[in-house]
Amino acid sequence: MPVRRTAVVLAAALALGLAAGPLVAPASASPAPVAARTSTGPDAAALRAALAGLPDADATAALVRVGGSDGTWRGSAGVHDLESGRAADPDARFRAGSTTKVVTAAVVLQLAAEGRIGLGTPVQKYLPGLLPSSFEPVTVRQLLNHTSGIRAGDGFGDAFEDAYAHRFDTLTPRRVVASAVAKGPEFAPGTRQDYLNINYTVLGLLIEKVTGHSYEHEAARRILGPAGMRHTYFPGTDPRIHGPHNHGYQAVPRPDGTTAFVDVTDWNQADRWAAGDMISTTADLERLVTHLFRGDLVPARQLEEMFTVPSDIEGADMSAGLQRFEYGGTVYWLKSGARYGYSTVIAATRDLSRTVVYSVGSTDAKGEEMNPVARRIALAALK
Repeated sequence: MPVRRTAVVLAAALALGLAAGPLVAPASASPAPVAARTSTGPDAAALRAALAGLPDADATAALVRVGGSDGTWRGSAGVHDLESGRAADPDARFRAGSTTKVVTAAVVLQLAAEGRIGLGTPVQKYLPGLLPSSFEPVTVRQLLNHTSGIRAGDGFGDAFEDAYAHRFDTLTPRRVVASAVAKGPEFAPGTRQDYLNINYTVLGLLIEKVTGHSYEHEAARRILGPAGMRHTYFPGTDPRIHGPHNHGYQAVPRPDGTTAFVDVTDWNQADRWAAGDMISTTADLERLVTHLFRGDLVPARQLEEMFTVPSDIEGADMSAGLQRFEYGGTVYWLKSGARYGYSTVIAATRDLSRTVVYSVGSTDAKGEEMNPVARRIALAALK
């Protein structure tokens, strides 16, 4: 099921100041106590309250790290799995979804700094034959900031049931790109912004063509290693999450009106690839945003691309790998990610006075509305 959202739900929910409603816990598990360590800066009481009562109907677990020069807070709640009911592992790995795009963008910007890629150069120069003549020139920058006009690629179906039936099957990135290209352009490059995975799938192909190495190799060598992300990896066609991890679940209505919580932990995510295949931890994602914003991974000139939103497109808020979001008079740069069973956000002020990373075991991670538990965490963390 392709990700196709022109605005990140987090921004809309926070802007409206929405609050979570009454929740009902799954009958198969009992709540686990919240474990947290507080420091100065973040509102510890609000964060503890945001995690209270897990697991519930909306989330089975939550892992949170708030950091930056203003102070730190760490917390976790919920369960490792609904069957055992044992406490969630706060250091667990999870499917990080579209936060993968931050890594992909950083690799592309490194290659631009090395003079191997021109951000204003059409991708057709590097990948001849990928886009037919019906497409106008699409620059690398337009792929980075989702203004390419390339349509979404096809998956195994739009409904959860269709995707779940194929969860162990492999859909290659090239097949996804071919299905997108066959539909023709959606709009002229640079005239609109439409957030789609396909842009970063093409960037993955670009990285491989320019370097002669796999995307995974270049991402690990250029970003994961230097950032100290020792517990992050790309699973490829392997459906399992290796190492300590909490189970993910999807809420599925039964014919009798009750709800089943289907374990969706094991899933082949190969089609998401450079757009959303990464498995990580909250600590590693905190390292990523910290090293990135410090300028340790991308040179200053190219790093500006991550803090530059197209100025000539109405409503545009996506940059190279990130989204600009203003809340309470403070500008945050964030990226969300969602795979079935897991919802993730990384966010930070540019000066790193506040960083926020969380992973929520959302029972409707691909829903159009923001998960209520994630909403509570975001509202508390960005105070």
